[in-house]
Amino acid sequence: MSRPGDSEPFTDSRDESREHLLQLIENIKDYAIFMLDARGHVASWNSGAERLKGYTAKEIIGRHFSCFYPAEAIARRKPELELRQAIEAGYTEDEGWRIRKDGTRFWANVVITALFDKERNLLGFGKITRDLTERKKIEWLQEADRQKDQFLALLGHELRTPLAAVHNSLNVISRPEASERDVEEARKIADRQVRQMTRLVDDLLDVARISRGKMKLRKNLVDIAQIINRAVDACRASIERRRHRLTVTVPTGPLWIKADPARIEQVIANLLSNATKYTETGGQILVQAEKDGTQAVVKIRDSGIGIDPEALPHIFNLFVQPVRRVDRSEPGLGLGLALVKEIVELHGGSVEAFSAGVGQGSEFVVCLPCVCQTQVHTESNVDFEPQGVETPPMRILVADDNVDSADCLARLLTIAGHELRVAYDGPTALAVATSFQPKVVLLDIGIPGLNGYEVAQRLRQTPKTKNATLVAITGWGEPEDQRKAREAGFDYHLLKPVTPETLQQLLASVLHLVD
Repeated sequence: MSRPGDSEPFTDSRDESREHLLQLIENIKDYAIFMLDARGHVASWNSGAERLKGYTAKEIIGRHFSCFYPAEAIARRKPELELRQAIEAGYTEDEGWRIRKDGTRFWANVVITALFDKERNLLGFGKITRDLTERKKIEWLQEADRQKDQFLALLGHELRTPLAAVHNSLNVISRPEASERDVEEARKIADRQVRQMTRLVDDLLDVARISRGKMKLRKNLVDIAQIINRAVDACRASIERRRHRLTVTVPTGPLWIKADPARIEQVIANLLSNATKYTETGGQILVQAEKDGTQAVVKIRDSGIGIDPEALPHIFNLFVQPVRRVDRSEPGLGLGLALVKEIVELHGGSVEAFSAGVGQGSEFVVCLPCVCQTQVHTESNVDFEPQGVETPPMRILVADDNVDSADCLARLLTIAGHELRVAYDGPTALAVATSFQPKVVLLDIGIPGLNGYEVAQRLRQTPKTKNATLVAITGWGEPEDQRKAREAGFDYHLLKPVTPETLQQLLASVLHLVD
C-alpha cells in the first residue's frame, strides 16, 4: 500500500498560479502591463508594452518610466507626481499624451498601483497603459462637429441681429412722417451695426489667417501711447454712450515698441471694447501704460461684471466670451480675446487676465518688448495719408457687378459733387472708361466678363486711361491679393466696405499727387 509520499512530487499550487498569471500577462497584447521599482525604473515588460511603446524588454528594463512622457509633462514633474499620488491613495489613474520609442504620441489611459509588503514597505508599482488614440479622435471629431454647429448658429444670430437693426433703420428713414431727429438716429444705428458686421468678418478672417500661419506683421518703431490714444478714440463713442469714467495714464516720454501699429491698436481696442461692454453704465475704466524693465506693460482695468474663476483659465480660447450671459445681450463670437493672445504672442509678448470673480471687475495685462530708439515711423491702415482738404469735382468710374453696391457708391460720390459713371461688368467698364476718361476708377476685382485684374491691365495699356488712378475695391485682402493688384496696375487696394471717410482721404490723396 503506497503512502502519499510515494506519489508524484508535490507542486505548490501558489507557484503554479503565479506562473499562469505571468504567462497571461505576457500574452496580453492590447495592454502595456509592466512593473516599476520603488524609484520608478522599469522592472518588467510584457508583449503588449513592446507593441504599444516600441521598446523591447532589453532596451527598456532599467530605464526610468519618465521617458514615456512628453517634455511639457516632464517639466511639470508629472511622473513624480503620479508616483506620489499612487503611494498616498494606493493607485492613480490619468489620461494624456505619452511618447513611443519613435517619438510619436498616443493618447493613453494609465493606471499606476503602489505595491507594499506586509510591513507597508514600498516594493514598487504596477502599471497598465491602454492606447485610446482612436477613441479620442472620435471624441474630438464629435466635439468639433458640436462646436461647428454651435458656432454656425451663433454666427447666424450675430449676423441677423445687426441686419435687423439696419433693416429697421432703413424703414424709419423711408417714412415721410419721420422727423430729422428720427432719421439721424436711424442713420447712426445703421452705421454702428454695419461697423459691427465689418469687425465680425475681419475677426473671422484674422482667425483663419492665424490658423494657417498667414498673418503678416508690418512692424515699425512706434510709441505705445500713440496706439493707446488711437484705440481710445475708436472706442470713445461707446464709452460715452454708457457714461463710463475713463482714465488714461501713459508715460510723459515716448515708450517705443517694435510692432505692427494697426495690430496692436486692434489688441488695445478689443480689450477696451470688452471693458466697455461688460461694465455696467457709469462704471470706471482705467488704461495705463508703463515701462517695466525691458517690457512695455499696458493694463486695462474695469469695475465691471468680472469673470467666473472657472472660466478664467479658458478666457483666451476660441469661441469663449468673458462672461456667458443667458440673454446674450452682448454681441460677439468669442473670437476677440483669442485674437488678442495670438497677435500679442506674434509680437513676442504675453497677455494675462485677472479677476476676483463675478461682480469684481477685470484686468487685462499686455506685455510687449520695448526698444530704445529716437525715431518712430507709424504706418497707416491704408496706403495713403489723410490730407484734410476738400476735393474738387472729379470724373469717377465705379465698376461692380453688385448693382446695389455700385449704385449706392455712385450716389454717395455724386452727392459729394463728383461726376459719375457706373458699369456692372468688365467689358462695359473698359468701354465707358475709354469714352469717359475718368480720373479715378473704383473697380471691383470679381466683376464678370473680364475680371478686375484684366480690366486694370487693359486700362494701363490704353493711352486715354493709362494715367487714371486705379483703386481695387474688393473683399479679398490677403497679401497675395494685394500683390496681384499691384502687378495688374492698381494704385490702391481697399477692402469692402469702404467708408465715406476713407473715400474722402483717397480722393484727397489723388489730388495731392496730381498737384
